[in-house]
Amino acid sequence: MPRVDNEFKNRVYRIVADIPRGKVMTYGQIAALAGAAWAAWEVGQIAHTGPENLPWQRVVNKQGGLAAGFPGGGRERHKAVLESEGYKVSDEYTVEIEKLLWQSV
Repeated sequence: MPRVDNEFKNRVYRIVADIPRGKVMTYGQIAALAGAAWAAWEVGQIAHTGPENLPWQRVVNKQGGLAAGFPGGGRERHKAVLESEGYKVSDEYTVEIEKLLWQSV
């Protein structure tokens, strides 16, 4: 499997920066758009160490699930941040992926 380099990270940052309020993207979707469809897990790792000013809260798994490793409190914190932006989050820590998925960058 190819290694993730700084160029890939920078592409991930640009994609995440463009996710509009009220929409979400998945880790796999971001990985594919950044040029490495196999790298969904790596996108998650980048999210943990990436610039804090990016809207990482708008990144979810392919089922719309929130991140257990979200900084500052896991899924509960991820939920709180999304709800502060007006998103509806279920008691199972998911968003309605089919309604919210952002398809364009």
